Amino acid sequence: MKKKLLPLFFIIFLTFHAKGQSYNNLWIPDTLSGTNFNLRIIDTFAQIVNTGNQTITGAINGKFWGPTIFVNKGDLIQMNVQNKLKDSVTIHWHGMHLPAVMDGGPHQIIPPNTIWKPYWTVKNDAATYWYHPHLHEIAMEQITKGIGGLLIVRDAKEKSLALPRKYGIDDIPLILSDRDFNSSNQFSIVPYGDSMLTNMTLRAKYDVPAQVVRFRVLNAAIERSFNIGFSDGRTFYVITSDGGLLNEPVAKTKYLLHAGERIEILVNFTNQNGSSVDLKAYNSLLGNNIPGGENFVNGPFGNFLGKKDFNILRINVIASTGTPITTIPNTLASNTYLKASDAQLTRQLTISDSAGFPNILGPNAFLINRKMFKINYNEYNVPLNNTEIWQITSSSIFGHPFHIHDVEFNILSINGVAPDASQAGWKDVVFVPGRTGGTNSVVKFIAKFDDFADPLHPFMYHCHIALHEDEGMMGQFIVTSTTANRDLHFSNDQFTVYPNPAQDRIFIRYHSPNQSAYYIKIIDALGRTKLMLPQPQLENGIDIQNLKAGIYHLLLTDQHSKMTSSRTFIKPE
Repeated sequence: MKKKLLPLFFIIFLTFHAKGQSYNNLWIPDTLSGTNFNLRIIDTFAQIVNTGNQTITGAINGKFWGPTIFVNKGDLIQMNVQNKLKDSVTIHWHGMHLPAVMDGGPHQIIPPNTIWKPYWTVKNDAATYWYHPHLHEIAMEQITKGIGGLLIVRDAKEKSLALPRKYGIDDIPLILSDRDFNSSNQFSIVPYGDSMLTNMTLRAKYDVPAQVVRFRVLNAAIERSFNIGFSDGRTFYVITSDGGLLNEPVAKTKYLLHAGERIEILVNFTNQNGSSVDLKAYNSLLGNNIPGGENFVNGPFGNFLGKKDFNILRINVIASTGTPITTIPNTLASNTYLKASDAQLTRQLTISDSAGFPNILGPNAFLINRKMFKINYNEYNVPLNNTEIWQITSSSIFGHPFHIHDVEFNILSINGVAPDASQAGWKDVVFVPGRTGGTNSVVKFIAKFDDFADPLHPFMYHCHIALHEDEGMMGQFIVTSTTANRDLHFSNDQFTVYPNPAQDRIFIRYHSPNQSAYYIKIIDALGRTKLMLPQPQLENGIDIQNLKAGIYHLLLTDQHSKMTSSRTFIKPE
């Protein structure tokens, strides 16, 4: 698998010095805002390496990566996700608090040439979230191709603060990842790359104004952690964790960001016009049990960035804008966090190495609760409105970023120690360290499961290292409600589709006032799924204008009984 005769990293290294520090302008993703979003997932090409072949990539509405989506807390938003890949895909709304059937985990598979239409009311606080593929066993490959994007929530609390928010000017997204290129400039599907990419840009540089600048930083790598800091050792201020504003800015000179995590930081460049500084990964300081802290040279984990310091972004300071922010606020929010005494129960989870499965998983795989992921097996039934402590005990030699869907949580302790102030806010990823000597590591977090009971669709929890996730380091749970009525049953004549034939729009007429749709799929005469409508709002019917003329089957799953019935309709020429 590795290594090339003359690795791209060395080519870049030689070019960099031969040209006296050559940089590329940082690409800033386009934006979408509003309440209705069209996302088209495609196979495409991008000129990532300056010379030679274009790289085959995956993208959403572009060449690589996807648009930054801006939404407001409280809005009802509609996503229209069209899969134009040759393969199936899923899109998970990472960090979003939303119904399981809209979540985009491994169960919500979008076949080729299919449109999936999830929607939800935004309940999250203002922060930086993201969306990415989550198809089991294929997530690493599809993320490597570049499919994903940022999802930024704004709310009244954040809007009231004197913070930078001019996107691409003083409010700058930084998507951190690494890639391995072969001699034809194509991606290798490996856990670690030889080359740093910032916003999908090699050797990135950017001009920032001489004032306070906000960086929204996402670790979108397959496996690598980034120990970020500035080349001059300057202090920066963490203002959010994964799920919202901290109560006050936290001063740092280094921050260790793991796969799937996000932070927003403020950096004061006031009166520094004309200067330059590098944002770096100080990964030479990482231990061997932290992703990116290993020093493999050859083999599947060999890479030229392992246990090294390297540049993330060259920053050049230019003149300030007309209305600059020049001070760091003292306070941000007044969050009330969950306490251990709030919990109804403690769930015990384990992380372990694959010693018991050497012929199945190989020597480098890992397990949650000593089992591999099974898509039809729910590990936990979580009662609606439960507040729970999840205690993760790891005997693994390696550290793992643990992510849970549905909820934001508060970390209670890591190996018995309360979290650093920058980690004390709302989180959906927590790093579980590897064991030290013969001592297991123990992480405790607390969350309230206060919405979205669903007996059919589960939420996931998993290691956010995509390789580990694909290998089965994942489990799932359902949120249950004692008040849910699952005993209502209806005959096969429970609904009618009209008009039939129909040209532009079809409607559903129920035969009982208790009926509603949990899920609708529209399938063509060859059995190919064309539309996927979770919990559809049917007052205005179903738009079928994009369907070709032909015979179609509408499969409706009832909200109460979860029984599925079908009807046939015709779209004429």
